[in-house]
Amino acid sequence: MLLISLSLMFGFILLIWSADRFISGAMGLAYHLNLPPLVIGIVIVGFGTSAPELLVSTMAALQDSTGLALGNAIGSNITNIALVLGVTACLTPLVVKQAIFRREFPLLVGATLFTWLLIRDQLLSTLEASAMLLLMFVLLAVMAQSAKDDDPQDKAADTPSSPMGSVFWLLLGLTLLIMSSNVLVQAAVDLAVFFGISDVVIGLTIIAIGTSLPELAASVTGALKHHTDLAVGNIIGSNIFNTLGVIAVPGLITSVAIPAELLSHDFVVMLALTIALIVLAFMTRKAGGLAKFSGFFLISCFIAYQVSLYLRTVTST
Repeated sequence: MLLISLSLMFGFILLIWSADRFISGAMGLAYHLNLPPLVIGIVIVGFGTSAPELLVSTMAALQDSTGLALGNAIGSNITNIALVLGVTACLTPLVVKQAIFRREFPLLVGATLFTWLLIRDQLLSTLEASAMLLLMFVLLAVMAQSAKDDDPQDKAADTPSSPMGSVFWLLLGLTLLIMSSNVLVQAAVDLAVFFGISDVVIGLTIIAIGTSLPELAASVTGALKHHTDLAVGNIIGSNIFNTLGVIAVPGLITSVAIPAELLSHDFVVMLALTIALIVLAFMTRKAGGLAKFSGFFLISCFIAYQVSLYLRTVTST
């Protein structure tokens, strides 16, 4: 019990420190390359913090656990919007710029609908998975190119003095961010087992949230440092990567069947939350952005979804 508690404490400390270094490196790179924070948020922070989802889905697909691989991607997207942005908005207002409404939000919805069109027959083929990956790289290039017209990043007080210094802290921060997330997840699972919590509850709560810890740490840290573009871009980039990249992983290995309930329930929740985020951002654009009300609403949606998952699992056993 003492060892588990120490692991939790160490994991949280490392998570907070590595998130700070990761964001400083990312913003430093944006400054030295004269790029807007949104480009860094989508390309590096968003895709980099999705590494745990990619690793989990790849290992699951290789072990023929395609349901876990697909559920991980969809569940992480739900967690990113409802929990990560919810918590971040409760801590500090998130201003969503007009450019995001014109560019990133439509691309995110488009990527989600494109994936649904491919898997609505409950089958993901290798050709369809390849098409999803191709679209992901096309969208990445489009967003990175168009976002270059935005205002570049100003030099922050903790910006590394050189591009190489920024890259060093970026890579070190990301590596420690993923490691600390793994330490936290394992410690939380051990703690749950110690108290006799069922494997079902562990899987629906701890593991689902665990792979989104890098996004949570990066978004909260970025927002608290007043880099709201990076915090929002992180979620947009991560969700596009999960939708088109992580979901495609099992299909690249072999054609896989999509569970009907995953498509009719979880995918619909993911799409609904994506649209709800856009609506909330539009409604609050003149009131200082997503704030506590929006944050509490999103967190409430996350809790409701977790309860529905638990009830669904109980009734199916």
